Amino acid sequence: MTQASLFDMAPPTLSVSQITAHIRQMFDVDDVLPDVWLEGEISNWRPAASGHIYFTMKDDGAGIRCVIWRSTRRRLAYLPRQDGEAIVAHGRVSVYEAGGTYQFYVDEVKPAGKGALYLQFEQLKQQLAAEGLFDAERKQPLPPFPRRIGIVTSAKAAALKDILNVLSRRYPLAEAILSPTPVQGADAPPQIIKALRALLALQPPVDVILLARGGGSIEDLWAFNDEALARFVADCPLPVVTGVGHETDFTIVDFVADRRAPTPSAAAEVAAPDIDELRGRLAGFRLQFTTSAQKQLDEAKAGLQEAALSLRQLSPQTQIDNYRQQIDERLNAVKSAVGHALALRREQFAGVTARLHTLNPQATLARGYAIVQKAERVVSSVGDVSGGDRLSIIVKDGSFTVNVEDA
Repeated sequence: MTQASLFDMAPPTLSVSQITAHIRQMFDVDDVLPDVWLEGEISNWRPAASGHIYFTMKDDGAGIRCVIWRSTRRRLAYLPRQDGEAIVAHGRVSVYEAGGTYQFYVDEVKPAGKGALYLQFEQLKQQLAAEGLFDAERKQPLPPFPRRIGIVTSAKAAALKDILNVLSRRYPLAEAILSPTPVQGADAPPQIIKALRALLALQPPVDVILLARGGGSIEDLWAFNDEALARFVADCPLPVVTGVGHETDFTIVDFVADRRAPTPSAAAEVAAPDIDELRGRLAGFRLQFTTSAQKQLDEAKAGLQEAALSLRQLSPQTQIDNYRQQIDERLNAVKSAVGHALALRREQFAGVTARLHTLNPQATLARGYAIVQKAERVVSSVGDVSGGDRLSIIVKDGSFTVNVEDA
C-alpha cells in the first residue's frame, strides 16, 4: 500500500515542526506572498540591539508582524521612526517557524500617500549630509546686534507681516530690507536664489538673512527642498536663518542653514535680540558698574587716607619744626651769650680805656706838665742836657723849641 493511500485512509500524525515547515512551504510557493506591497500604520516600533527592527503594520481590521534586517536597514533611503506613521512596504510574507507565526519581511519602505516626494527628500538629505553640508562646523554665528536684516519671502505673504511685526516690537533699531520672491512652484528656487544674491550685493551689506514662508503641504514647501537652493544657502557668506512652514515641517534648506526656526515669526525672534531684555541687561550693567566704581572709589579713598596718615607719621615736617625751634632757641642762646660777652668786653674796654686815659701823657700835659725831648729822646735828667743843646718842649696844646745856655 502506498504512502498516499495511508494519508487517504487516516489523518497523519505530524510534529509541530513538520506542520510549520509545511505551512512555510505553502507561503513560499504562493503566487502572491513572496512579492507583495503592503500599506498600513506602524505600531510597536522596536529597534533591537542587533540592528534589526521589529514592528507591526496594521489597519482597521488586522495587523501583521514585520521585521527589517540590519543589512536591509542600511540601504533604505527612507526609514520610519515612530508609531503612527503610515507607510507602504515591500517584501515577502513567510512563517517564523520558531514562533509558529507568520510575518512580513520588509526590504523597501516608502511613506504612504506622498511616497515619491518623501523618498526624493530623504535621498537628497542623505547625499548632502554625506558631503558635510549639515555639519555644525559650517554654521556661522548670528550677529548679536544686527543693524540691517535681509528678508527673502513673498511680498504678499502673511509671513512677511509676521516677521515685520516681530522685528518692530523686538528690535526696532534694525533696518529690515525685503528682497521679494515667489516661494512656491517650479520656478521658485531660482527666483529665491536671485533674491538672495540681491541681498548679498547690497552696500552696506546686511548682517543676517531671514529665508521664510508660511506653512503648507509638502508640495507647497517643495521649493525649499531644491538642491541648487540648498547648496547656495550652504555656501552663503552671510548667516541665514530659515523659518519655513510650521514647527513640524522640515525642508532641506533648514538643514543647511546656519539656524533653523520653526516658523517665520520664530526666525525673526532668533535673528533679533529683545530690546526690553537688552534694556534690563543694560540697567544691570549700569548698576554693576556704578557699584563697582563706587567700591573702587571708596577703597581708593580709604587707601589715600591711610597713606596720608602714614605720610604724616613718616613726614620730616615734625622734625623740621623741632629743628626750627631748636635753632631759634640756640640763636637766642647765642645772642644772649654774645650780648653778655660784649657787655663784659665793653666793661673791660672801659676799664682799660680809663687806665689808658690815666696813663696817657696828654692827660699829664693837660695838668700843666711838659715833655722835654732832645733829638726825639725824652730828657729825664739834667745830666742829659748840655749847654748849647736844642730842646723840644711839648705842652698840652703844642710844642716849641729852646736853646740851653748853661747846663
